[in-house]
Amino acid sequence: MRITFHGAARNVTGSCHLVECRDKRILIDCGLYQGNREMDEENSNDFGFDPASIDYLLLTHGHLDHCGRIPLLHRLGFRGTVLTTAATRELARLVMLDSARIQEEEARYRNYKASKRRNREATFEPLYNTLDALNALDAFVDIAAFDQPHDLCPGIRTTFYDAGHILGSACILLELTEGTHQRRVLFSGDLGYDGRAILPDPATPPQADTVIMESTYGDRLHKRLEPSIEELFQAINTTIARNGNVLIPSFALERTQELLYYLREGIEQQRLPRHLQVYLDSPMAISATQIFRRHRECFDEETWAVISAGQDPFELPGLEIIRDTTESMALKHVRGAVIIAGSGMCTGGRIRHHLRHNLWRREASVVFVGYAAEGTLARRIIEGEEVVRVLQEDVEVNAEIYTIGGFSAHADQRELLAWHGRTGSPERTFLVHGEQEAMQALASRLTDTKVEMPGLHESFDL
Repeated sequence: MRITFHGAARNVTGSCHLVECRDKRILIDCGLYQGNREMDEENSNDFGFDPASIDYLLLTHGHLDHCGRIPLLHRLGFRGTVLTTAATRELARLVMLDSARIQEEEARYRNYKASKRRNREATFEPLYNTLDALNALDAFVDIAAFDQPHDLCPGIRTTFYDAGHILGSACILLELTEGTHQRRVLFSGDLGYDGRAILPDPATPPQADTVIMESTYGDRLHKRLEPSIEELFQAINTTIARNGNVLIPSFALERTQELLYYLREGIEQQRLPRHLQVYLDSPMAISATQIFRRHRECFDEETWAVISAGQDPFELPGLEIIRDTTESMALKHVRGAVIIAGSGMCTGGRIRHHLRHNLWRREASVVFVGYAAEGTLARRIIEGEEVVRVLQEDVEVNAEIYTIGGFSAHADQRELLAWHGRTGSPERTFLVHGEQEAMQALASRLTDTKVEMPGLHESFDL
């Protein structure tokens, strides 16, 4: 038995872990690296294994940094089975097809620019294309339900547990038997935290010998949720009062739906103006919200209560859905509105156009409600750069900047420690999916287990 870390190793993105047992090769996640150009190079590098050799891929959830390289894996020879939840399969389909579209557009743009510079045809290729994404989806199989063991083959069993991170997200237990050797290996995936809207709290994890755990916020505690909601409402009210726009760079999955949920509540409770104009300018977030509506089995009791009262949890009076690019461009003339657009880290999507038209305005505000990796435009704005490059233009940062941590979909240090404490004092814990400082801070608090912080492509016997 062996485990090798082929992604999210001393890094926050690109989750990809390989388990070998009984001549079977099982991949946990296969995500895209996100951030700067160096991350783009990582995506095109060798996986560190032969894709054709993988028998099973167990997918924890549908975020790009966990599923975004599955089309490339399939393109390069993977013909195994992808197991995940029904909700994750739908979200992963949306995410992978959107990623393929972006890859294709980026390749066309780079070829166009290169041909102008060199006066000859360029040959930039996308990492993968739409057909690759569609072909990869043929390998997906839904598991029946959370907490139900599933035998992959003799000696290898898996069970999915609700991670409470995004719709359909899971922690994954592998029960491995090889000869007389047995191991229970638990992958946290990305963990949510207690008390959030829409989803139930993360399930109690099973006992395990070995734990592979995320550490995104291993060095900090989140703000409490209610003060964070109040800060959001204050930012909106203050900005609208001076006729400025509130830009919210938002992740299309979960964060956007949470924002709609809380904005609806704010209007109902008269904490926000009844006439508040909100533009959801993200085709992907719009489609994701439709998927949420189809998977009510994932909702918590509070959200069910809203539905039982005859309300749509994601609908509010002044909400306008923007799908068409022309309509999105016309928002540059809007004042005194909330504009929610992707991407959350400002690495792509329509938010960059809105930043170009609003970031220099003193009456405007930008509200960050999620994690921003090193090297991203969001991180540079948050860290106080006075001028940033947006769509090939230098733009002054004059807008008021808010960073509200209480909306994070990731567990903080306290919640990570509490979750780990329920796994039964595992012999070893591997920390992944975190920056060095966060991992070291969390490691210093894990005193009842041997802690490893694996490097890229590093292997360990189980």
